[in-house]
Amino acid sequence: MKELLELVKELSFVRIGGSDEERKAGELVMEEVNRAAAEAGREDIRGEYETFRIPDAELKKCSVQAAGREIPSAAFLRSGNIDRECSLVYLDGASEIDFAQAGDLEGKAVLLNGLTDEDVYKRLVEHKVAAFLVMQGKYYFSAEEASLYSRRLREHFSRNGIIPGFAIPAADALWLIREEVEKVHLTLEQEDRSPESRNITAVIEGTDFKEESIVLTAHYDSVPVGTGSWDNATGTVALLAIFRHFAAHPARRTLRFVWCGSEELGLLGSKAYVEQHKDLLEKTVFCFNFDMCGTVLGANKIIITGEKELETFVDQYCKITGYSADKGVGVHSSDSAPFCDNGIPALGLSRETTTASIHTIHDLISTLSEKAIYKNVEFANRIIGDVANAAVIPVKKGMPEETKKELDKYFHRDKEKEAEKEKE
Repeated sequence: MKELLELVKELSFVRIGGSDEERKAGELVMEEVNRAAAEAGREDIRGEYETFRIPDAELKKCSVQAAGREIPSAAFLRSGNIDRECSLVYLDGASEIDFAQAGDLEGKAVLLNGLTDEDVYKRLVEHKVAAFLVMQGKYYFSAEEASLYSRRLREHFSRNGIIPGFAIPAADALWLIREEVEKVHLTLEQEDRSPESRNITAVIEGTDFKEESIVLTAHYDSVPVGTGSWDNATGTVALLAIFRHFAAHPARRTLRFVWCGSEELGLLGSKAYVEQHKDLLEKTVFCFNFDMCGTVLGANKIIITGEKELETFVDQYCKITGYSADKGVGVHSSDSAPFCDNGIPALGLSRETTTASIHTIHDLISTLSEKAIYKNVEFANRIIGDVANAAVIPVKKGMPEETKKELDKYFHRDKEKEAEKEKE
């Protein structure tokens, strides 16, 4: 197997879920999986592709024009089409009060500071707006620094209705409002499609408790800007190194490795894996997820999702092994979440820093080091080995009620459940 940082470098290119570039990255991962198995003399282990379809769109045209000026823009994919001039309204708070005071918004373009709340999107639909625009980056960022990229309108929004959406740099949003620009011409032309994405899987069968599984995950896709070196070529490569270790030193329990596609599009790869392997979930006792590691600066991080005893176990384990890490408790916004949603306890192992940046043009290999990646891998090999070889799994399956509520909110089921309770 190649040196880890060399592999990160080879994976450092835009590899959007469902694209030819993601396929190329997957082939690189597959090659390394099979090489590691061969080096360990394990003819019984081979990597496999597991395919799934993803909702996407082919973008043909995206344009925002105002006062004779073309404003840099990106589209919300699967948000419909538009080609018209609209009156522009800025809702600085997007609260119920803001909408009430805005007057008639039908047929207008609404500029928002951001859009993460389904209730805000519902109000846009109810007020029959023609389109929405959100700002990205800081007001002093150039268009390139704002790292605009087209992203899919998520299902929990689109289930309320379709509204054409755009992202523009914050600097241009500032200009629009400061200059009191009243009209914008919006053009969005796109065609829905459903390309294929792939998970890469490999199984190392346990020596004693073969029926019990531990799943290990990392996503290998990226967003459309930057090189995706930290997020998540590092996690991809770390999982390859862990696979190499256990191919040569199998554990008592079965280890199922999953390099997930299309994580950046909404955990689509891990969701597909869970859906395709429901028969394995009952005997899957633990999940380890690797999303961003190996930065030169920063601190190790462990995100704990499970019962209280898991938090205690991790705290004591770090003290025993001398592994310093910040700890967070709750749902990890990564590929472990669909497994936790099925009651499987999980640890997210990563390394975080405020000196590097993801989902921007600044996600670069220069922030990483071989030594830092290996440090994360060495701890992972140790804790995975101890859990996988334990006489009894040290923590039970299941999620506390508070985490179940957090999972409902994370997967956008909370409002539906509240509505059902009101009906009762």
